[in-house]
Amino acid sequence: MTATEPERVTLADVESAREVLAGHAITTPMEESRWLSAIAGGPVLLKCENLQRTGSFKARGAFVRISRLTDAEKACGVVAASAGNHAQGVALAAQQLGIEATVFMPEGAPIPKEKATRGYGAEVVFEGRYLEDALAGARRFAEETGAILIHPFDHADVVAGQGTAGLEILEQAPETRTVIVPTGGGGLLAGVAIAVKALRPDITVIGVQAKGAAAYPDSLRQGSPVALSSMKTMADGIAVGLPGEITFAAVRDHVDEIVTVSEEAMSQALLALVERAKMIVEPAGAAAVAAMLERPTAYGTPAVAMLTGGNIDPILLGKVIRHGMAAAGRYLNLHVVIPDVPGGLALLLSEVGETGANVLEIAHERINASLHLDEVDVHLQLETRGEPHAEKVLGRLRERGYRVLE
Repeated sequence: MTATEPERVTLADVESAREVLAGHAITTPMEESRWLSAIAGGPVLLKCENLQRTGSFKARGAFVRISRLTDAEKACGVVAASAGNHAQGVALAAQQLGIEATVFMPEGAPIPKEKATRGYGAEVVFEGRYLEDALAGARRFAEETGAILIHPFDHADVVAGQGTAGLEILEQAPETRTVIVPTGGGGLLAGVAIAVKALRPDITVIGVQAKGAAAYPDSLRQGSPVALSSMKTMADGIAVGLPGEITFAAVRDHVDEIVTVSEEAMSQALLALVERAKMIVEPAGAAAVAAMLERPTAYGTPAVAMLTGGNIDPILLGKVIRHGMAAAGRYLNLHVVIPDVPGGLALLLSEVGETGANVLEIAHERINASLHLDEVDVHLQLETRGEPHAEKVLGRLRERGYRVLE
């Protein structure tokens, strides 16, 4: 390794990390997904890291990194920067090892993640809007206090720890042809790819980023980590604007493809996981499933989609579920012009009821230049069973002579 080359992680490092994690991380379940298998045209399995300790894969890398500190380093305490999942992993590992921990979080970090981090005994400090701002604060704290910075992804021990999930995938699903991994800074993707490619180079490894926070595509095109100028995504767990040096090199060398997914796809994936798999995940944790929903036949099967985290604010969960229902065509917003006569609204609602749609909201508007004097504009928000049902509702209303606008 030259002075300018980042440290490289090997299969031996991942296997050694697995020994360190014995008794501290669980072997998470691998669940078959029949509904995903049906649309993908072959077997699809879910690697449920949302059921890992602290609710995400981050507990693996954090424990490996902190456990390998010297006694002198442990005495100084540790500091980390995280939107939440790495924070909990660091806080738990520090608690297990009897070390003081401070965590810098960006403003607006999910409340359950903050509370869980404090619950594991760490001190929480808010700084900046993005993870990079919190990371700058953590670095400053480390310089001022001597605390050891536990980077969320760009350290060999962290990458090796995350890579242990890749070893489990090969053991639990030896027939796997494709592994799909939600990706932010790239620690999990790098670790999994290193382990998988070393043992099964025939397996395709895919990284998935949110379109509004996708730093890897441009970085790979330019040959080095390139910072995003801005980010916008609900998937805070993968909202990382700059790949690390170690993770970038591993992704460049071992990962077959990086794809991006929309907010709508992540919402639909989260909704489907709740309804079909009975799995609670955060938007970032659903990114691999979102990739399969957007391109269901693009990946060789058997495929493994990793569910990387399940720490989601209940309020956000409700919003994302509603967003996912709208994206799946299960909410229908209509403006229907009806005659302004007694019984006119009742007749309209009767027609809607005959289609099996459920009325969620209703509003009248009589003052509108586009209306005749004897007309009323009725705004309806309906719940349907999906796009075919929505089309049936629209068709029936138009057949009955109503003027309908979506």
